[in-house]
Amino acid sequence: MKVAVPQATISWEAAHAAVAAAVAKAEALGVRINVGVADASGNLVAFLRMPGAFPQSIAIAIDKAYTAGGFGFPTGKWMDVCAGNEGMKLGFSAQPRLVVFGGGLPIRVGGELLGGIGVSGASEEQDGICARAGLLAIGADDVEP
Repeated sequence: MKVAVPQATISWEAAHAAVAAAVAKAEALGVRINVGVADASGNLVAFLRMPGAFPQSIAIAIDKAYTAGGFGFPTGKWMDVCAGNEGMKLGFSAQPRLVVFGGGLPIRVGGELLGGIGVSGASEEQDGICARAGLLAIGADDVEP
């Protein structure tokens, strides 16, 4: 019987680089965002709030990273996962910290789940674009928002 299982996680260096890339993309788009990176257990590794970004979006960005990193798929895909099952839609959307709209992406390298990145403060589409920029900057597997 195995007692322990090794698990890879995102490094603080990669987390901070992903945050910086997401913010750079937000600047290029002319928007202000909050961006967080969590490990696959949902623990926050890096966070940045751009001056002028909505303070109410702080928790949303962190929770997007928590959701994408924990479940391993983009937050914007939740409605597809729950399609046709109203119980799942209502049940999952009522869970604390679980975000069911776009802006959160899983961070995988070579298919291995390391965590998630979450962006909030712009439109859903812009949040996803910024999150994806974070993935690409650290050489993570590409994910469509």
